[in-house]
Amino acid sequence: MIDRAGLATFLRRRRESLQPEDVGLPRGPRRRTDGLRREEVAALCHMSTDYYARLERGTGPQPSEQMIAAMAQGLHLSLDERDHMFRLSGHQPPPRAATSDHIGPGLLRVLDRLQDTPAEIITELGETLRQSPMGVALTGDASRHSGPERSIGYRWFTDPAAAEAYPPEERSVLSRVYVAGLREVATLRGPGSRAEHLVDLLRGRSAEFHDLWERHEVGLRPPEVKRFAHPLVGALELSCQTLLDPDQSHRLLVYTAQPGSDSHARLRLLSVVGGAASR
Repeated sequence: MIDRAGLATFLRRRRESLQPEDVGLPRGPRRRTDGLRREEVAALCHMSTDYYARLERGTGPQPSEQMIAAMAQGLHLSLDERDHMFRLSGHQPPPRAATSDHIGPGLLRVLDRLQDTPAEIITELGETLRQSPMGVALTGDASRHSGPERSIGYRWFTDPAAAEAYPPEERSVLSRVYVAGLREVATLRGPGSRAEHLVDLLRGRSAEFHDLWERHEVGLRPPEVKRFAHPLVGALELSCQTLLDPDQSHRLLVYTAQPGSDSHARLRLLSVVGGAASR
């Protein structure tokens, strides 16, 4: 059974404990109280302000598991806090697996501070969970994909558009990297895993993937400098730094350019033209 009073108090306390800068929002000169406003939390959780306010008042309907997951992410909850909120809502918490889409609050706090830097959080299967605004400007909005297409490795071999952001001379190397990486994950997770399912799909849909899979390559890593062919600003050479959350097997990828380089100037230009193009 749902504990409406307990859920309402928990939501209110969590909202009041978060500061705007904790979730990448500007504080603004007119803010008089600490904590987030209800409308800010509702926007972070992708729900209406009225729906969220009713939950905080203890008068709302029982939220679905999908709603609870969205609120847990929007409120930057830890896994323990997420599970507690599921129980308060009358649901069993989802299994704690390395394939979970729940992003840890630590990675989210870092990403929220990278508004002017291309960055993204991905799963071990290359599924983009969250992007910074500049991340969207660099590689496009990955949130529109669903099913197997959420994985860049799957799209790489099934959708020619996935490789358009990279110069032709880079593509054969990246193909081998994606296959080797998927082999490592499929071996780690074992039979019946999502990784194995992805392998089966790709072997049936892509001759290139099938041929590379038969090489049994492992241990390949992406080039230290990633090269992009951006349609608006041209060629970019970017270093990619990685921050790992070992509990969730999530990675935060941050792309930077060498100061003073042509890529640095083009990245600054992208912050202007990329944002305008996405509006």
